[in-house]
Amino acid sequence: MAASSRFDFSLYLVTDRRLAGEFSLTELVSKAVAGGVTVVQLREKDCSTREFLEMALAVKKILPAGIPLIINDRLDIALAAGADGIHLGQSDLPAEIARKYLGPEAIIGLSVENFDQLREAINLPVDYLAISPVFPTPTKTDTGPAWGIEGLRRARSFTEKPLVAIGGINGTNVVEVVKAGADGVAVVSAICAATDPVEAARRLRRLIESARKKQAVSAEEK
Repeated sequence: MAASSRFDFSLYLVTDRRLAGEFSLTELVSKAVAGGVTVVQLREKDCSTREFLEMALAVKKILPAGIPLIINDRLDIALAAGADGIHLGQSDLPAEIARKYLGPEAIIGLSVENFDQLREAINLPVDYLAISPVFPTPTKTDTGPAWGIEGLRRARSFTEKPLVAIGGINGTNVVEVVKAGADGVAVVSAICAATDPVEAARRLRRLIESARKKQAVSAEEK
């Protein structure tokens, strides 16, 4: 099992406005949080810096206490918006630099796409590692081969850092992802593309909690 964390990564929303349909970004986030999302990452690759900052400020304003706002990639936006942290990819700013500017209390996450990257990340100043992708996903195609459930299990056995699984996760496979050792599950289309984001998030959260309870019972019986 992973080391304890001061953050609840259980259900981690990564935003994608292109999938939101009739909902605005803030409407989507509000509904997702109402359904049980515990972390919100704002990921915007195709907008100006000013627009990104305005979105970050708008989302931060509606988030209730205890639900952190994470900014994807952009240290400047994270700082300007007063976000709770940043999520980095392998080609982004080094984690040591992000920690220097954001301080010890910020949440810093790092995506790892293979076991070599996982090994290199063990001693970095990050709060969690995103195992990416667990399954193939159309919402992010610039990654390596999928880890799969066995790869996730192997990652879990290698590190005590909290692991957030992302990539192709939905209601049909979230239970096995949790059973494989993920501390949190990050989703994009499973909530962003849902006609009812509240119910989509609520269903995923129920499945996550149910899987955890079964794990606890199984551990007690051993």
